[in-house]
Amino acid sequence: MPGRTKKPEILPTRMQEGGSHSLDDSVVEIGHPSMSSLNLEGQHRIVIVALPPVIALDVTGPLDVFSMANALMAERGKTAPYELRLASPHGEPIATTAGMKMLADCALLDGTVTADTVLVAGGPGARKAPHDPVLMDGLRSLCGRTRRVGSICTGAFALAGTGLLDHKRATTHWAHFDEFASMFPLIELDRDALFVDVEPCHTSAGISAGIDYALALIESDLGRSMALDVARNLVVFLKRPGGQAQFSAQLAVQSSAVEMDRFDELNRWLQDNLALELTVDLLAERVAMSPRNFARRFVEKMGMAPARYVELLRVDAARRMLTDTDLPLARVAQRCGFGSAETMRQAFHRHISSAPGDFRARFQSTRASDPGAAARPAP
Repeated sequence: MPGRTKKPEILPTRMQEGGSHSLDDSVVEIGHPSMSSLNLEGQHRIVIVALPPVIALDVTGPLDVFSMANALMAERGKTAPYELRLASPHGEPIATTAGMKMLADCALLDGTVTADTVLVAGGPGARKAPHDPVLMDGLRSLCGRTRRVGSICTGAFALAGTGLLDHKRATTHWAHFDEFASMFPLIELDRDALFVDVEPCHTSAGISAGIDYALALIESDLGRSMALDVARNLVVFLKRPGGQAQFSAQLAVQSSAVEMDRFDELNRWLQDNLALELTVDLLAERVAMSPRNFARRFVEKMGMAPARYVELLRVDAARRMLTDTDLPLARVAQRCGFGSAETMRQAFHRHISSAPGDFRARFQSTRASDPGAAARPAP
């Protein structure tokens, strides 16, 4: 890749990876990237870098999250914590994939621009950026004078082009995994994460994951209470966790745009019968096929073997029960068809890199008190 020999020095962060920190006399367990805390001595400047054409939501999603935090703080008689700026390569208007243009207020290639946080938005422009040595030099320079750096969606392509992600783990939009892996073989691509925290940079997945990432930044900067308030006002989830796969099992199948035909009814039946012993023979009988033909057709239609698909469905159901109920782990495992808590633990580690107990501790809903919810399968 052009212009990847010189790497910037990134200032150390205030928070150690995997730890917790205290803000406003409250201790917050951060289940998100180990991002540096807000500079409380003044406004925290966030510069979103948009390389045209950009995906509009990659810009406006995070901007609205930070703007909502500013508005809520103003309602409480406090100074808005964030100064928000939008940078294009030369300060020119920014074309978007939605057909409209956005007005930039600073230029990426202006060496005097400074930031406390830089976020690189995704889009066709970001995917092409690594081939432009001038843009890469400008982005590398800006990152070098910034404490906290992240990317949204395919903004990871531009960030990767600086060399900052070499020999580190990163993620991007699922539709561009193979392209990213081919362009950046030195980067360990995480195909399951909504966002990845490997200092000095953070990467987030496709489009709306930028909202998750921005909420994680607010939680790190201003505490969980403020992040919850922002999420409520935007009517979004606070934590769609970085350790979870980007898709449920059902959505993963749908994303391949296959014609489900006779497997539609089987899929619905499976979700209602996860506690059963679901063998290939039983599933084949449900669709009136021989076991051998069923196994072959299932892989063709669903994109994975029956056993893997069933396990993914069970993990999805268990995640819902863990967050929405207080059922013991062994009971959750039984209702989801794992057989034992240990079998469920192994499945969780395979698919979402988290133990069930840790998952519950981090993401359990405040309304987790209805045992009856456990009987309802995850959608």
